[in-house]
Amino acid sequence: MPENLYDTEFLLQNLMENMADNIYFKDSDSRFILVNRAFCKWVGISREDILGKSDFDLFAEAHARQAYEDEQHIIQTGEPLLDAEEKETWPDGRITWVSTTKMPLKNDAGETIGTFGVSRDITDHKEAELRAAYYDEQVRNIKERMEEDVRMASDLQKTFFPRSYPFFRAAGEGNESAVQFLHHYHASGIVSGDFCAVHRVSETEAGIFLGDVMGHGVRAALGTALICAMVEEISALEKDPGNYLGRMNELLLPILRQEDMFLYATASYMVFDASSGTLRFANAGHPVPLLFPVEEDSVQWLMDDASLRGPALAIAEDAEYQTMERIIQPGSTVVMYTDGLYEMESPKGEEFGEDRLLAAAVRAGGLPLEKLFPALTDAAADFAGEGGFNDDVCLVGFTFHNPM
Repeated sequence: MPENLYDTEFLLQNLMENMADNIYFKDSDSRFILVNRAFCKWVGISREDILGKSDFDLFAEAHARQAYEDEQHIIQTGEPLLDAEEKETWPDGRITWVSTTKMPLKNDAGETIGTFGVSRDITDHKEAELRAAYYDEQVRNIKERMEEDVRMASDLQKTFFPRSYPFFRAAGEGNESAVQFLHHYHASGIVSGDFCAVHRVSETEAGIFLGDVMGHGVRAALGTALICAMVEEISALEKDPGNYLGRMNELLLPILRQEDMFLYATASYMVFDASSGTLRFANAGHPVPLLFPVEEDSVQWLMDDASLRGPALAIAEDAEYQTMERIIQPGSTVVMYTDGLYEMESPKGEEFGEDRLLAAAVRAGGLPLEKLFPALTDAAADFAGEGGFNDDVCLVGFTFHNPM
């Protein structure tokens, strides 16, 4: 066995020459006094040409200055630099990254006479990290812009809903309206697929529309924008509710029925004559409205037979929608609503359902609209518990006070 097998110099030489990491020793002025083969390969200079030089001879000013200040701090304080990421900028503009540990170099007397360090190339890892950070920032910026766009869409969508209601002066003295209208809107997200409209269609008649576009979010909201534009256009041309929905179906079908998209909407449309109390209405796959007669304990569905509803909009070509008629007595109320009101689920997964909705309506019978709507939504919300509304909800209705 060779005598120098465990000689310190022999062991150090093997460590220096076989390590893939860069190893270097520097004097108190941060000049190289010893480097290993890997370091020579890293900087592309022979060992003889490196000795006596400093980082200022090998790298650009910014990195060389930082390395020098770090080493002088170690010499002055004795505090090591551990696992520091260093950005190396080369004279030709090339950038590399190393993970560096530097320690104080001491003589036999314990005096600090320089530094020594080990640097490992982490350029590939760091570039991947920087790319990931860049893409994260890009995604964050895109997300923020999209969220801002959606918030703007939400503000715009709110303008679709009624800001005022038609006024029909009741017969006799005073300035009272023959009909009181009201709507309530709750979006489960920033934007919604529910939409309602109340507009005058003649001197004595008002048109009331309620629609629910399938799904949630931006797709559904775009559907409501389309319907909103159509409501006023069709109202000027067609007062018959069945023909009204038929025309809307005709317009929506080619827009919503694309090869890569399936979107549809349910809707209910009614025209109420404030002079006679005549209500004409049609339904396109929408929940059946509630009728609150003047007798408070006899709340009922407006349609006796739910099968009379036509198909949802944008489902079938040449769909036909039946116009139904009913006389509304003074003191009575009619309420339309979207399915989010009764599809609420309890913590056990049980749906609130239409039967419970009707029971809640019976309990709330006789309340004015401004109290009736909260009574219905609170009943559903209480049933759902902490989960709250998980779907868009819209209610719109009217109370017939006195004929014109």
